[in-house]
Amino acid sequence: MLNEEVAVNTQERLGGVPPEKLTAEHRAAMDGFKKARGVDVFGPFVPLLWSPELMTRASAMGDYLRYQSALPPHLSEFMILIVSRLWSQQYEWSLHRPIALKAGVDRAIVDAIAEGRRPQQMSDEQDALYDFSMELIRNASVSDATYVRMLAKFGEKGVIDAISIAGYYTLLAMVLNTARTPPEPGAHPLPPLSR
Repeated sequence: MLNEEVAVNTQERLGGVPPEKLTAEHRAAMDGFKKARGVDVFGPFVPLLWSPELMTRASAMGDYLRYQSALPPHLSEFMILIVSRLWSQQYEWSLHRPIALKAGVDRAIVDAIAEGRRPQQMSDEQDALYDFSMELIRNASVSDATYVRMLAKFGEKGVIDAISIAGYYTLLAMVLNTARTPPEPGAHPLPPLSR
């Protein structure tokens, strides 16, 4: 199911809350987002704003997972790309592909993920995270061997943070796919997966 491409109809749904429907709660959430991130509400937070408290809490979780988790940026971005590919999520891919490259994820690895292939020449940490992410999302669980390997590489906190990165970006992918949020303009899109 996860490897199937998103519906052909690309008309965006769940766009921004119209100005006439903005409540004090919406405005407070928007203000808090801008204060925390320095930018206006964007991407998955646009549809999430329909539930302002959820949007605020999701944003805070995302801030932790991207900037303070046990995984350094090159590994968290690597995981984000895996989740984006598994959900065929164009917006998230368009946003995080350049971030991952800048964080030091090798272009050949990024290209392999985009094509739905297991990357070659991954580091030991990437290899462990790749297996962990694929098993967790595809099987809704991980094998003992995969868990033990993750524990040895990242410790308990790292395992929990990796689970949370996979879960958080799965949530965003579900929101973005439902909302049909388009990718960033001029972005390098995810290719369709070969069957």
